[in-house]
Amino acid sequence: MKALVFAAGLGERMRPLTDTTPKPLLQAGGKPLIAWHLEKLAAIGVREVVVNTSWLAPRFPELLGDGAHWGLHLRYSHEGGTPLETGGGMQHALQLLGESPFIAVNGDIWTDFDFAALPPEPPGEAHLVLVDNPAHNPRGDFSLDGAGRIHSDGPGRLTFSGIGIYRPRLLDDWRSVIGDAPGAGESPPRFKLAPLLRAAMSRDAVGGSRHDGRWTDVGTPQRLEQLDRELTGPD
Repeated sequence: MKALVFAAGLGERMRPLTDTTPKPLLQAGGKPLIAWHLEKLAAIGVREVVVNTSWLAPRFPELLGDGAHWGLHLRYSHEGGTPLETGGGMQHALQLLGESPFIAVNGDIWTDFDFAALPPEPPGEAHLVLVDNPAHNPRGDFSLDGAGRIHSDGPGRLTFSGIGIYRPRLLDDWRSVIGDAPGAGESPPRFKLAPLLRAAMSRDAVGGSRHDGRWTDVGTPQRLEQLDRELTGPD
């Protein structure tokens, strides 16, 4: 199985830290955020990982190389000077990911989730991992029912963790779903993944699970500092 790490964001909320370092390369617990993912992916037998890049793109191969340090083969999907959003970024990387289901994870989160818990063959078009709502997202994103299906709306909404496994066919009809949204007509196209997921949810084609362990969306310098303290321990 292959994996995609989303790492192309501008990291605007993390400035000035991200003026010279892409957010996934910022350190917590003595290593870059993305390195935690690479270690966990390698541990479950993933050997090929695609990293999408845009902002400060050369920094990734400078620091990560070809992935040999983790027993991985890293390939870089460069999106140019403007990130293609999650949907456009995934679509742009498909040529490197192939036709089988693949793991995708946001490069700016930290978690103790075990990627081995993901179903290698999701019954629908995607399987998403949800977590309890953090303070910065109190209303949540999606609802998970008792049968393990995810819905756009419903009771007990949870937050999307940024971890999932996807079938490439999720993107087959992206143009009809995205329509004339800003960026959709560019080459390569720029669009969000959420509308495609919601469309698939309306077809009962998205499953999911809840992770009740540790998870952090490292979206601000304060959250990064807190995570670093937690991972490093007392001085």
